[in-house]
Amino acid sequence: MLEIAAVFITITALFAWFNYRFVKLPATIGVMFISLLASVLLIVLSHFGFDGITDWAEAWLGQINFNVLLMDGMLSFLLFAGALHVDFHKLKRYRYSIGFLATIGVVISTVAIGSAAWWLFGTFHMAVPYLYCLVFGALISPTDPIAVLGIMRSAGAPEDMEIKIVGESLFNDGVAVVVFTMMLGAATATEALTVTHSAMLFLEEAGGGILLGLIMGYIAYWMMKSIDQYQIEVLVSLALVLGGYTLATHLHVSGPISMVIAGLFIGNRGREHAMSDTTRRYVDGFWELIDEILNAVLFVLIGLELLLIPFQWSYLIVAGPVIGVILVTRLLTIGLPMIVLRRWVPYRRGTTRVLTWGGLRGGISVALALGLPESDYRNTIVMVTYIIVLFSILAQGLTIGRLVQHILSQDSKQN
Repeated sequence: MLEIAAVFITITALFAWFNYRFVKLPATIGVMFISLLASVLLIVLSHFGFDGITDWAEAWLGQINFNVLLMDGMLSFLLFAGALHVDFHKLKRYRYSIGFLATIGVVISTVAIGSAAWWLFGTFHMAVPYLYCLVFGALISPTDPIAVLGIMRSAGAPEDMEIKIVGESLFNDGVAVVVFTMMLGAATATEALTVTHSAMLFLEEAGGGILLGLIMGYIAYWMMKSIDQYQIEVLVSLALVLGGYTLATHLHVSGPISMVIAGLFIGNRGREHAMSDTTRRYVDGFWELIDEILNAVLFVLIGLELLLIPFQWSYLIVAGPVIGVILVTRLLTIGLPMIVLRRWVPYRRGTTRVLTWGGLRGGISVALALGLPESDYRNTIVMVTYIIVLFSILAQGLTIGRLVQHILSQDSKQN
């Protein structure tokens, strides 16, 4: 395991350096783009008889369980680090629209995308049962906070736009994982898909995650407030993430939601009342570094996963229209609530466009797809998911900055 980690960190460092020195794309997109090119190069070389290094790379990657690595390891750190720097008072201002998008919006997206995928799979003779299509709809619905956070900030998005999309992204992945779990249980006949059972499971997972996050966050806050020693306080925050997420798993409540709540608690109340200036500087620096390193590692791994995913050109025929359905569904689930709420909450011109195009899909969708049990439909769902994620990160991620700047320039001309 140590050897795998050493090789992977080395590759990530080389790709990050190469991107910063020569490619000059945003950090997360750049390292993924380079790793994707490396994967394509290895695949091409294998077709010309140079398959030794390709076989080694595939065997090496095969030892890494992407689903376990992200969902049970990296995700807790990334969500806590993201929530740590979100201003709760600003987030609270948009709580209704964020709450709608992160809950009802995920359910609507799951049904709409799953239904469209079911029709498309049938049309192109890739028969996938409807329940498995709903599983696909659930895993592709969450906008990935890991992808969104860095890209929105580097794009120079106004604070009000950033807080909406980041707030939604932090919460909706936890909700989507709960919905995914219910759909997968129904598809594999291990759970009953009834309204009562689904509501109880959702309440247990999501409500339990919120409660656990508050309890763990308060305990960490009390410990940090009782001392003034930045080394120990950083260690307490690290224990909060590792211990809190592990406890959430054992209690069968949502670990992602508990980490978001704990991060918001420590990042707001803890920052204001429990930390000295020195502690704030070290806590912020530590978690910013963790965030940057894990983001780079994650996106390199996404690019390299191409070596292990069985590709067929026919998947592109399905993935293309599904991308259109995803964007239209997101436009409707964002636009309609804003029309209703704009009487009470002002929204900047262009917010709907930015939130629609900025709803990136990323590592969480890939991890959930790769975590599917073996079936006749697994490879189809994995490959279509992978294509959508690549489009989302490369096409949407590379152009969201231009969209933001275009909207800001229009605003400045009108003013």
